[in-house]
Amino acid sequence: MITRRNFVTHGTAGAAALAFSTDASTATSETQGMFSVNPAVTSNPDAVFIMRTDVDSKFNAEAKVSVGRAFSQSVFVPSENGVPQSYKIALKANMLLGKERDSFPEGYLMGANTDPNFIEGVIEGMKEIGVSQERFYLRDTSSTERELKGSGYRAMANRTGVNLLTTSNVEKSPEDCHWVDVPKAVIHKKIPYLWPFNAPETFLLNIAKFKSHAMGLTLCCKNVQGMVARPYQAYCGGLHGPRSKCEKNTLKFRYEKTVEKNHRRHEAKGIPRWDKPGRHYNCGVGMETWVARTIDNIAASPMGLCVVEGIYGRDGSHEYGPHEPYERKRKSRGRAHDYMSNIIIFGMNPFHVDIIGHWLGGHEPGNFGLFHIARERKMSKYLDPNKIPLFSWVDGSAQEARLDSFERTPLKSNYLVRNYDGQEEELYHLCNENYDYS
Repeated sequence: MITRRNFVTHGTAGAAALAFSTDASTATSETQGMFSVNPAVTSNPDAVFIMRTDVDSKFNAEAKVSVGRAFSQSVFVPSENGVPQSYKIALKANMLLGKERDSFPEGYLMGANTDPNFIEGVIEGMKEIGVSQERFYLRDTSSTERELKGSGYRAMANRTGVNLLTTSNVEKSPEDCHWVDVPKAVIHKKIPYLWPFNAPETFLLNIAKFKSHAMGLTLCCKNVQGMVARPYQAYCGGLHGPRSKCEKNTLKFRYEKTVEKNHRRHEAKGIPRWDKPGRHYNCGVGMETWVARTIDNIAASPMGLCVVEGIYGRDGSHEYGPHEPYERKRKSRGRAHDYMSNIIIFGMNPFHVDIIGHWLGGHEPGNFGLFHIARERKMSKYLDPNKIPLFSWVDGSAQEARLDSFERTPLKSNYLVRNYDGQEEELYHLCNENYDYS
């Protein structure tokens, strides 16, 4: 069995096989328990499921724990053929911001993170099917101890007994990291991950937040960026970002030429907003770079389950947003805002989950290059959200549903602002222009 002090390399197919191994040499239902994702989900790996919740306030901790527990108890079930309970549960939540400032209202930063009370409920629900607390590993490379305390994650970890690690640097803390090869990579030949993300005998539980960011809505695909060890996790550095942060031998030869060529081809094919000039991350070629790195990351990361916690959703970008302004460091920027959206979105495919998530957030998914390129790289079967098999999740059963039967919560983003060639789009906006999926 791998330890954190070993550097390992393995492929996606092998990791996926290990994640769901039922080989008698590893474990059997007689020698130890197993669990699996509900067969209604695993038998529909391309589908997306939406569970409605009914929480009155984002401050209602008891209600959020109850939602997490109910979700967990209905989605994870004991099984004779599944994941051994001896496996590690690598839980990736969004735990980026935690320190409130005097100028912020109470609980202002809550919507920037996956809600820790919901995570607590998920963990407690999984304990009830036999997964012990020492099997849970909660990680986010962007989280410092200050962040973890301020966001409530440290207190939650103390209550549940899970293993919570602060940010790790691949050079300063190599014992906390391991390397994984990337199949069919565009930029990254190999990536260093916080252990035990993508290690053998590990089940990846990806629980993102329903919120906006400069990349649109940063749901499951963006969330797993935080599995990557520093400084490799800095995906928002534009075209030259990888070269400035990563060792040369970990990158594809002349990746910048490849990215620029792909960008020209995708712009010619008509990916919306790909014509925005520049080399920084929030321009056409910069977003092409971010998309390539994101898909490389997911190609190396076998998913156990992908979830978006949307008990409450957030627009804007971290601290900032399109609402009532406040002053900080002599710059006037608006505030972000949280909305009681009351949904949990989940499925096996992170791109399909995120396509539905973008639509529920008031955006048209066809306007985002990530989904075009994921389909091109055969990571996603769909682009049109109406083509994705969709189910309402009610008391542990899946009921076929129409997309327009769910209420949308518009979450404005600063994604590829059209402020060039005479265009004057607002900094925070919805990418809700019609897209012809035919």
